[in-house]
Amino acid sequence: MRNVAVIGAGSWGTALAIVLAENCQQVTLWARREELCREIRQTRENKAYLPGVTLPKNITVTSDLERAVYQKEAIVLVVPSHTVRTIARQLAPYINNCPLIINCAKGLEEGSHCRMSEILEQELPQCFPVILSGPNHAEEVSRRVPSATVVAAKEEKPAKAAQELFMTTRLRVYTNPDVIGVELGGALKNVIALAAGVSDGLGYGDNTKAAIVTRGLTEIARLGRKMGANPLTFAGLSGVGDLMVTCASPHSRNRNLGMELGQGKKLTEILAGMHMVAEGVRTARAAKELGGIYQVDLPITEQVYEILFHEKEPRRAVVELLKRKGKYEIEDVVFFNFQN
Repeated sequence: MRNVAVIGAGSWGTALAIVLAENCQQVTLWARREELCREIRQTRENKAYLPGVTLPKNITVTSDLERAVYQKEAIVLVVPSHTVRTIARQLAPYINNCPLIINCAKGLEEGSHCRMSEILEQELPQCFPVILSGPNHAEEVSRRVPSATVVAAKEEKPAKAAQELFMTTRLRVYTNPDVIGVELGGALKNVIALAAGVSDGLGYGDNTKAAIVTRGLTEIARLGRKMGANPLTFAGLSGVGDLMVTCASPHSRNRNLGMELGQGKKLTEILAGMHMVAEGVRTARAAKELGGIYQVDLPITEQVYEILFHEKEPRRAVVELLKRKGKYEIEDVVFFNFQN
């Protein structure tokens, strides 16, 4: 493709614009604030969100949304999940053709519980939504650290188009037809990362982190299967891959927020001091509600929800997780028959 737009000039949007600049003649990066656009144009660097990384010459920056998407072959949405519907509605009058729409937000809409692809299908029915997800930190991808990601779509053609768009010698891109699984893996891992951060903030060790990651993955797969996902997807990049990196990395905003909760800070205090969005906060509420709708047991998610919104003491939450009634580790299998 020759001409694409990236909507959202945060760290991940800027990093993806840099990736796309390797494969496209022209990339337009849209930022809401004109003052940010001016600074990026002058310095060729997004100092506010991705300092130390120079933008290629074929990236232009604008705060004019209509100009950003005019006659683009692909539009990459890299805005917080709670703004995807609003941005999609703003884009609708300017999109007359059927461009490829690639969403990179990881979350669930509060209230409706919609996944991002469902929002795009509702607001931009003429387009072909694709989901990009995986264990990718902007700080590393922008510096061409070898990485891998996955794109998911209901049809093969848009998925392969997105794959070709993002594939470089330093970013390997896989396709997956399981849109539900890829979206849920990317959204729900942020909730488990909050739990992992709480564990770190409490001063617990590797044993605790391993338990949170493995049992958290079980929760994600349990809910995902009820919602129609392929359980094998959660063994892939948008599942265990993204879960591992988000629970362990110092780049992870969700883990870092969880750490501060574990250290005794209140959610309002932490959010007031944050420069970027931690998607797991909103997703925790939506995930808990989905657990009730689908009658799925989500013990880690429920405790994270209580810590976030009811100021539950984190050590008490850990005790309540540990003292639950014993159960099989592997679910939905026939346990050994010791009488044989």
